[in-house]
Amino acid sequence: MGKLLAVLYGLVAYAVFLASFLYAIGFVGGFIVPKTIDGPGGGGGLVSSLIVDALLLGAFAIQHSVMARPGFKAVWTRIVPRSVERTTYVLIASLLLFLIYWQWRPITDALWNVTNEAGRMALWAIFGLGWLIVLLSTFMISHWDLFGLRQVLLNFQGKAYSHPEFTTRGFYRLVRHPIMLGFMIAFWATPAMSVGHLVFAIATTAYILIALQLEERDLIAALGDAYRSYRARVPMLIPWTK
Repeated sequence: MGKLLAVLYGLVAYAVFLASFLYAIGFVGGFIVPKTIDGPGGGGGLVSSLIVDALLLGAFAIQHSVMARPGFKAVWTRIVPRSVERTTYVLIASLLLFLIYWQWRPITDALWNVTNEAGRMALWAIFGLGWLIVLLSTFMISHWDLFGLRQVLLNFQGKAYSHPEFTTRGFYRLVRHPIMLGFMIAFWATPAMSVGHLVFAIATTAYILIALQLEERDLIAALGDAYRSYRARVPMLIPWTK
């Protein structure tokens, strides 16, 4: 029964993640969803909006980085079963994303607005490409492991967990972190850039660049010379550069 509940928990967490991911596309792009990066909602002055938005992004950044560290996992798995550790991580991160969508304070002053139709279409195409890179990249490693479903299914089957094999397929032949590259492309590619959107793009880009240093350290500790060799051959974020 406990193993079955873990599977159901994993499915719920994955559904929440998927909803948060799809909402993020509309939130950043400014379409379909009821609350986007440029409104409605808000209230208050520029300073108070910046403080609230910074706290929201900071809460997500702290959770996303701290809970991913091996030292935290070693302590955390004394409290939660190891089979649902990743599932719990995904669920909390997804709920924090919904908190950002809900409480985000728009700052709608325009910085640029591309009116040329060809230019707008090109920027929307780049925006869509960024999200596509994110999604496809997860399947080029281990999508189901990344979001905790593989762990709970192995536990249900009574099989021991093993980390997915280190692979450099697809986009991973061009850059070491295509998921983060895709996010950065999606966050910056917009025909209409507001102050609030710029704050979001700058803050998330800064977080990505810092978080990748921590992730690289963990990958070297886990994979050793295999990752050192990979790092020597493949750039971090910009293809075809050293």
